[in-house]
Amino acid sequence: MIQYEKLEAEEAISALSSDSSVGLTESQVEERFVKHGANVLAQKKGRSPIIRLLMQFNDPLIYILLVAATISIALGELADCIIILVVVIVNGTIGYIQEAKAEKAIDALKKLTSPKAIVKRDGAIKELDAAELVPGDIVLLDAGRLIPADLRLVESSNLKIEESALTGESVPSEKDYMYKAENETPLGDRINMAYMSTVVTYGRGAGLVVSTGMSTEIGKIAKILEDTVEEMTPLQKRLADLGKMLGILTIVICALLFLVALLQKRDLIEMLLTAISLSVAAIPEGLPAVVTIVLAAGVSRMAKSRSIVRKLPAVETLGAVSVVCSDKTGTLTQNRMTVTESRIGAELKNPEDSSHEVKVKFFEGFTLCNDASIESEEKIGDPTEIWV
Repeated sequence: MIQYEKLEAEEAISALSSDSSVGLTESQVEERFVKHGANVLAQKKGRSPIIRLLMQFNDPLIYILLVAATISIALGELADCIIILVVVIVNGTIGYIQEAKAEKAIDALKKLTSPKAIVKRDGAIKELDAAELVPGDIVLLDAGRLIPADLRLVESSNLKIEESALTGESVPSEKDYMYKAENETPLGDRINMAYMSTVVTYGRGAGLVVSTGMSTEIGKIAKILEDTVEEMTPLQKRLADLGKMLGILTIVICALLFLVALLQKRDLIEMLLTAISLSVAAIPEGLPAVVTIVLAAGVSRMAKSRSIVRKLPAVETLGAVSVVCSDKTGTLTQNRMTVTESRIGAELKNPEDSSHEVKVKFFEGFTLCNDASIESEEKIGDPTEIWV
């Protein structure tokens, strides 16, 4: 594997048969896309609808209810069996519907928030989905933009990139495309490289795509995360423990009752049926339904606040949260700036009340410090600089 941090910028461009002023041709892009695939991180395959439905019944308490339903049929208690099965089916159906709705919403959000990249191709500057990038593409960078792939920088001007996700350094790293590593260099010291999912905090530059998708440094981390095991929520653990405890207590009590009857020389068949009936009566058929209904109500309230909950038990987990960490731009804000007040001399005014001459001056000032552009009605540039 080529260590691009050890190559001069022009050497790296030559190694990938690219051109810093023109970029790749469409034929080169098509060929490389077939070879390297989309510039996305691989994700675990989602469960099929049937598996998702069956997983709703993967609970010790549900197992006990199903056993109780089977025993009820054996005892001829058809009404009890129907009630238990209805509770189990309603419980599973509500959970399945909620998970399916959440999955659709999450997929829609992924499409909505897919990162963009400004790229040189065939001598023209285009804004594309980051997933369409291939090795050899020339990507333009400016403040606030997400790095869409692993890049060997070919231009830089006061460029700083926040790389804490990879290096743990809270201070943005200063970049210099002229740098050339002589020996093995740690990730955080490769100042001529930029890595996928990091963010430009200052300055501008351009980079040559050298790795995409799972071949990137963040892709290597994604491979490790694929092996993580889903943990049960606190509520699921408590319900599982309750189910096991009820199961064990029911078996022990019924066994003791049957043993006492045996010592008292009573009718064994009658006492066996009594013990089984007692075990069925000890099962709280309504508990799963009550828990599901309460959780569904919680999900409904979250949905009204525009929050997506994938699995019902996760609602209860939110109650244990004491700190919420979130980034700012584009998440808690609209990633857009609007002038609400203008100062003319010492006087504050509403921009709409300004004269035509003043508005012209304002627009002229905004334009001079703005890198955004419009091509064929397509707006390209930093979202905070695009006039809407």
